[in-house]
Amino acid sequence: MNLPKMTPIAPATDWNSLINDVADGRWRDPDTGRSVDVPFHHIRLGDGLADIAADLLHEVMPASSYAVVCDADTADAMGTAIVRRLDGKARVVVLDHPHADEAQVEALQRETKGAEALVAVGSGTINDLCKYATFLDGRPYSVFGTAPSMNGYTSSTASITLRSGLKTTRKAHAAKGVFIDIDVSAAAPQYLIGAGLGDSLCRPTAQIDWYFSHVMFGTRYATSPYVLQADDERATLERSAGLGTGDHDAIGYLQRLLTLAGLGIAVVGLSHPGSMGEHQISHWIDSFAGDRHPGTVHGQQVGVASITMARLQKHILSMENAPRIRPYIPDEMAIRARYPAAAVDDCLAASRAKAVSAEAAEQFNTRLAALWPDLRKTLSAMAIDPDEMAAHLRAAGGGATYAEIGMDRELYVEALRRCPEMRDRYSMLDLAIGMGILDEFIEEHV
Repeated sequence: MNLPKMTPIAPATDWNSLINDVADGRWRDPDTGRSVDVPFHHIRLGDGLADIAADLLHEVMPASSYAVVCDADTADAMGTAIVRRLDGKARVVVLDHPHADEAQVEALQRETKGAEALVAVGSGTINDLCKYATFLDGRPYSVFGTAPSMNGYTSSTASITLRSGLKTTRKAHAAKGVFIDIDVSAAAPQYLIGAGLGDSLCRPTAQIDWYFSHVMFGTRYATSPYVLQADDERATLERSAGLGTGDHDAIGYLQRLLTLAGLGIAVVGLSHPGSMGEHQISHWIDSFAGDRHPGTVHGQQVGVASITMARLQKHILSMENAPRIRPYIPDEMAIRARYPAAAVDDCLAASRAKAVSAEAAEQFNTRLAALWPDLRKTLSAMAIDPDEMAAHLRAAGGGATYAEIGMDRELYVEALRRCPEMRDRYSMLDLAIGMGILDEFIEEHV
């Protein structure tokens, strides 16, 4: 499929103006009219940031000693240069193939015990480890982002895998400074650039799921996260081919889009704006794939899952007659048999929250039938066509199917069928299960 033609947007002359408006409380929430208040107050996108690292850190996080935490690749990209600029006040800590899990959080706390503050140099895993470790022991941290692979630089939660194997979102704290070097990001491995676009492609699928849940169940919904990122989403997709070649401005737009997406979550205090059905699929894979996990990163999985969710949503929204669901009682014996003992209680709690009695199913169906003509139009207007999403992702060097990211079909299909059991958020996966169409959809489209 050829990429759609879009009206060109001039390259940004100032990457930071809108970001600074949000961070400084000048941006007004379109839903409330009030100035926003986020925990991130020092964010900078630019080039050559390692060269001025000492000035940046002394301004936002002065300390007598720093531990600069990297892996081997990010130490070469920025970490050792940052240590040199800190004039003997820092030492480098190089992690060997790190994973963001409880054991490594504790190991990082021990390894950096003598440092007053931590400086994360990396992307998702390094950032989450430093963010959560310092939250637990009360130290400050800042991050120098080295890849446009996810939106977690401006998130005050951390994705941490528990000893049970369950991947969870844990409360953490905001970085004192978020510094994202565009030149360094442009030199990141191509799969990480594709992963960043994949992580941003969840906007339409998460918005559709979240708004549907809001209308049908009264859950909170906000437009502010989507208003914040609308212009940069368009500009980034316009430059998806540039992402595939490491073009500086294309990478800059992607990094700003990811930064604004994270800030949008901070504005509303919920992860729902960018984490619904597609993220459930990815989290299930990370939690329960075990030895079958292909080693893919979060954004790669979310990109593929977002395209699958977009196809499912398109299929449901093409129906002129309103969907109808059946009663649902979770099979608790099967759930107990399916998951490790340490994860069973969480999965049971999520599944019980989604139980639907015959009376509740009829009420749901009656309400949806009344709303459907207008609701399907509203939801369809939020969508991006799944073939268009796939074309952009491939242009950026990412994979658009489970096979293209090296994942086994059996694992991916199992994730589609089972992931609603691990989280109580209602997505169109739950709707498809309630309608009894998920298996047919999988056979035809996955």
